[in-house]
Amino acid sequence: MLSLWVTPPDVGSGAVHAALLVDSAVLLLEQEIRDGSERYQGLQELFPAAARMQRAAADLCGVRADAPDQRPWLRHTAWTSDEAPLARAPTSGPESGSAVDDYSFVRVAGDGVHEIPVGPVHAGIIEPGHFRFSVVGEKVLRLEERLGYVHKGVERRFTELDPLEGHRLAARICGDSTVAYSWAYCQALEALAGLQVPVRATWLRGICLEVERLQNHLGDLGALGNDAGFAFGLAQFSRLKEELLRVTESVFGQRYLMDVVVPGGVAIDPSADVIARLSSVLRDIAARVRLLRDIYDDHSGIRDRFAGAGVVTPELARQLGLTGLAGRASLQLRDLRADAPWSPYHALTPTPCIRREGDVAARVAVRFDEVAESSRLTRAFLSDLPDGPVTAPLALPREPRLAIGLIEGWRGPVLVALEITAAGRIRRCHVHDPSWQNWPALEHAIISNIVPDFPLINKSFNLSYSGHDL
Repeated sequence: MLSLWVTPPDVGSGAVHAALLVDSAVLLLEQEIRDGSERYQGLQELFPAAARMQRAAADLCGVRADAPDQRPWLRHTAWTSDEAPLARAPTSGPESGSAVDDYSFVRVAGDGVHEIPVGPVHAGIIEPGHFRFSVVGEKVLRLEERLGYVHKGVERRFTELDPLEGHRLAARICGDSTVAYSWAYCQALEALAGLQVPVRATWLRGICLEVERLQNHLGDLGALGNDAGFAFGLAQFSRLKEELLRVTESVFGQRYLMDVVVPGGVAIDPSADVIARLSSVLRDIAARVRLLRDIYDDHSGIRDRFAGAGVVTPELARQLGLTGLAGRASLQLRDLRADAPWSPYHALTPTPCIRREGDVAARVAVRFDEVAESSRLTRAFLSDLPDGPVTAPLALPREPRLAIGLIEGWRGPVLVALEITAAGRIRRCHVHDPSWQNWPALEHAIISNIVPDFPLINKSFNLSYSGHDL
């Protein structure tokens, strides 16, 4: 299951939507909802990740699933329980009665069991999230997460924008996945318009997406080394990431590519000389990453911290729907660039990077493999970049339509479902980060590990707060 969301029945009828990946196609299921009191059959028994999506839909749209867990997920008393931001805007402010939301965490009882609450406010600049550990000594018996503390109002804001401007908001949903989100939004918009994007533009989009993947993997490999007490790794990978960010800015005008992917194509058409420079830097980075990989592999302290920590078995990964790079580290073979290739990936299909151990070491190995593969792909795209225009005019139809955009971002599949009205306005724009599927798996990965290993295990997934908190 890729995602589940609700179009609230505010004007006419609404619907519950579920997007499923079936082989190389997306199957979209819909159930009509006539009023907010109507319930639908929950999907949590088939797809465990649906449980939180259903709770979020209830908070945002007021439409509930028939499911055992009815606890709020995003509300946090920011609006009253009988209001729904996507169906009708909250008017009364925080719910009266208490300043602190009394959330029913699952309790673990027994001799010597105690709880360690972490967050939602953290030391540093990361976004808020609450982690409730039940432990005996240092050993973790259970972890329960609660996210969604900010609730930025992104999906409601989409309905106030012109569809041709929505890509700018999409690009700013999650700062490390700007290309994936803006491309998925534009892909949905272009499908609504029936537009064929110029070939050169799709190749430039592919280059941007792979550069974004490389930026994130380089940063994570350094941070993971640092979490294992190997500051040398952090210094070296930070230097490589900075080199990539600088050449990215020289080619596309931005270090993080928030405004490059636009409806109908791309905003920048780089010259041949800066393209050659990017290719040269990528080749150099790939060579130095190979040397750093040998150092990581030979370092006994890193091996001791990475191997066997935070295991998600292939069987559990399949049951939970673990996706993206974390899924591929647990023998889940899905990579949309290979399974459902779109331009330019139909011309040069990547080789999915797969491991079966499902531990921190496997997730690190997938990152190393993907750095090499993304570097190869990007250099190939650069060397064979076709000529032609980089934008095409786009006109939306004057009829209600729904379209899906789906891009394999660096974490996994990023989905945007865009629904427009007959007047050409956005009725609903649902954006979905793969972290929705993967946060629950982190709760399982930490079981039987020690508390001090949580930062390392957590970083090996590196899941998004912002993409989960709209």
